Amino acid sequence: MSQQQGSGQPWHAVPIEQAFAAFQTSRNGLTGGDVEARLKVYGPNQLPTTAPHPAYIRFLNQFNNVLIYVLLTAAVVTAILGHWLDCSVILGVTLINAVIGFIQEGRAERALDAIRNLVSPQASLLRDNRRVDVPAVEIVPGDIVILQPGDRVAADLRLFRTKGLFIEEALLTGESVPVEKNVTSASPDAALGDRGCMAYSGTLVTQGSGAGIVVATGRQTEIGRIGALIQRVGTITTPLLRQMTRFGHVLTAGILALAAVTFLAGYYLYQFAADEMFLAAVGLAVAAIPEGLPAIITITMAIGVERMAGRHAIIRRLPAVETLGSVTVICSDKTGTFTRNEMCVCDIATAKRDYKVTGTGYAPHGDIEAGGKTILGQDGDYLTQLLRAAVLCNDASLQQNDDGDWWITGDPMEAALLTLALKSGIARSDLEKQWPRSDEIPFDTGHRFMATLNHSHEGEAAIFVKGAPERVLRMCDRQAASQLIEPLDTDHWYRKISTMTANGERVLALAMRVVDTETRDLTFGDVEGGLVFLGLFGLEDPPREEAVEAIKRCHAAGIRVKMITGDHAETAKAIAGQLGLVNSTTALSGSDLETMTGPDLAQAASEVDVFARTSPEQKLRLVEALQSNGEIVAMTGDGVNDAPALKRADVGIAMGKKGTEAAKEAARIVLADDNFASIAHAVEEGRVVYDNLKKAILYILPTSAGEAMTIALAVALGLTLPITPVQILWVNMVTTVTLSLALAFEGAESNIMGRPPRPAKAPLLSAFLFWRTCFVSVILVAGVFGIYVYLLEEGSPVELARTAAVNTLVLFEIFYLFNIRRQHSAAVHDLFTRAALPAWISVATVLALQAVYTYLPAMNLLFGTHPMGAGLWGICALIAGSIFLIIEIEKGLFNLRPPARPQDRRT
Repeated sequence: MSQQQGSGQPWHAVPIEQAFAAFQTSRNGLTGGDVEARLKVYGPNQLPTTAPHPAYIRFLNQFNNVLIYVLLTAAVVTAILGHWLDCSVILGVTLINAVIGFIQEGRAERALDAIRNLVSPQASLLRDNRRVDVPAVEIVPGDIVILQPGDRVAADLRLFRTKGLFIEEALLTGESVPVEKNVTSASPDAALGDRGCMAYSGTLVTQGSGAGIVVATGRQTEIGRIGALIQRVGTITTPLLRQMTRFGHVLTAGILALAAVTFLAGYYLYQFAADEMFLAAVGLAVAAIPEGLPAIITITMAIGVERMAGRHAIIRRLPAVETLGSVTVICSDKTGTFTRNEMCVCDIATAKRDYKVTGTGYAPHGDIEAGGKTILGQDGDYLTQLLRAAVLCNDASLQQNDDGDWWITGDPMEAALLTLALKSGIARSDLEKQWPRSDEIPFDTGHRFMATLNHSHEGEAAIFVKGAPERVLRMCDRQAASQLIEPLDTDHWYRKISTMTANGERVLALAMRVVDTETRDLTFGDVEGGLVFLGLFGLEDPPREEAVEAIKRCHAAGIRVKMITGDHAETAKAIAGQLGLVNSTTALSGSDLETMTGPDLAQAASEVDVFARTSPEQKLRLVEALQSNGEIVAMTGDGVNDAPALKRADVGIAMGKKGTEAAKEAARIVLADDNFASIAHAVEEGRVVYDNLKKAILYILPTSAGEAMTIALAVALGLTLPITPVQILWVNMVTTVTLSLALAFEGAESNIMGRPPRPAKAPLLSAFLFWRTCFVSVILVAGVFGIYVYLLEEGSPVELARTAAVNTLVLFEIFYLFNIRRQHSAAVHDLFTRAALPAWISVATVLALQAVYTYLPAMNLLFGTHPMGAGLWGICALIAGSIFLIIEIEKGLFNLRPPARPQDRRT
């Protein structure tokens, strides 16, 4: 053969005879010998499989995380100290983290499998001039494939025969209605959605018939190329995990350095024994390592997952929870996300009056209005005549299932006409009984209309015609004007058509002709002229009403929203204007993007909000260009064509109802309701999760640092340790984790969607976190060390002094917990409301544990504690309570600064 197969070849631009010659075949198909030879050359028609990572490798990879290293280090330290129970607890936390990650990651391995399932298992071919059904895997380039309604195309085809052929290509292009096919060669640079002479593997034939020559199979098909693209695209880690990795390195280095200094200072300056100083250094490390932090992060995210599920966002990758909170740009496909992927009639144009239609989707809820008033009176008869024609000249069906949802079979635009009729109380079943169909001319791309002949039971007969407006106008010489028939005003109708198409609407025309009741056969001669033009229907896949409000919320939160669609530019701009995107007047097409590289593409990605007729590679490039600008990108989609960009985005969001399995498997989040508004809700929950994670870090680090500084100060002063390593482990793993867990349940602070997204490169160890850690640590050290030294000077046993020091530390943490609950308002604001219930439950739990720790003889023996009197408890509480007032004053001073406005940064 002289020509290679492949989607890279411009077969859509090649005359059909040239394609036959290139593959050395004919309209009669290949012979058996040709098939066997080509199978050896091209291989089977299936997408390549990749060996998945072994389960044990994926499980071990879950431990390749700095936070897990910190936990494992803590486990080793506790094992060295001989505290096997504590060691087991820490190891248990790491195991739980690993199991969760292992389960979530395993789902990602099935992304390519989901695409493979889109390839048809069977196909109808012509071989040796005989029609045969063969497994799709045996198709080779040069085969002749026959297409019928309901077939899933089994390979990429260059069509050479079509008869009313319409193919749904939404999974590749995102276009919401089936595409009319033809045999005419297209321009070499035509976008995939404009290649009318091609049928692509995985797409669905909705009506008509056709035949084509196979020009690509397996990985060379358009869908195979996308599968390979998904395989090549790497996922990127989330902002928080990147920050935690950097933070973990810094924290580990700092702890080791401080422990080493402590050991050397005690050993050389104060001549302490080496083993004693080693235990002190280990105690300092145990104090400084935030053992509970990874567990709190996981739990906080898990709670966020549960909350988001209640708002229709299903999390497939746990870290995606917090990433949503930092999103700066949301790129969304149009069809099914901003819109319902359900066509509906929005405008009706007649000779004397225009009408608006309310309601969206296939559910028959809404009205026909003129001048803001529902039409029930004088126009009723004329509208009834118009809608009657739309219903009778129609091959679609509209049904309601047991759940109350409406679904269609057939052409979506025809189904939209049935919905419109139901809004006026006209049911197809009733009308067809009154006006049964006697004959018809099916729709065909050659004549671009369909016609039906109907007879009523009252002795009337009429021909109804529906089709492309320009074609129907040529068949008419008169027009209906209310109850009158008048000469056709062609200029009037072309102005109406121009207005509708400029608004991104698809236009259908209706006409009719009354005939003799004896007429029983319908021929083309009956409709070539003499028809009465009835009117125009403007149809669109309208924006979701809730999506418009959600976009406003995103803009208020400093998040830019962009539309990346496979639909036409004018349609995309019209929808973008209705949605309220920042820049809806400019649209770049895929061909525009092809000429852009580097800085030009990055600038266009930043400035333009509407991208139309985009290919999977171009969607991927746009996501990467935005990320190169420092944006945190969320990408939504439902088709196979969206999968590469979904995988690359910081947060990939797939549609749960109408999305393909390939899109769902490539995404990190699945929307259960296919609604853009749920993304805005999920972003809010993501911000809550990040706020709570930040609070947990602001809570755990200062307390850990305070414990470490207490030990360091004791060594520096040459004193015995006020808190032993095992007592510190008790505080860290029992009380601190219990208290910080309450922060995971905190709700949203005020105006959370009025703040700008956090900068992606902002370090976790910010200046404020460093300040707060040092500030709180000094307060804790002063209080804990103070009560310890005071009791020793009073002659109390060291066990009592240490017990008081530990309890003072725990009380400090309790009071500080109430400070940290609110970062942007006073702590007393909701201190005694239901919102604070998790904190109070944690406090009660910790106080009960501290009572056991202080008074139970077994605990006295295990931890070296001593019972305390009520008076000493009062002194400890008074000292610890000082932190609440001090931090509230500090918080007030920091909150005096005016907050950044989201619109200053994003819009």
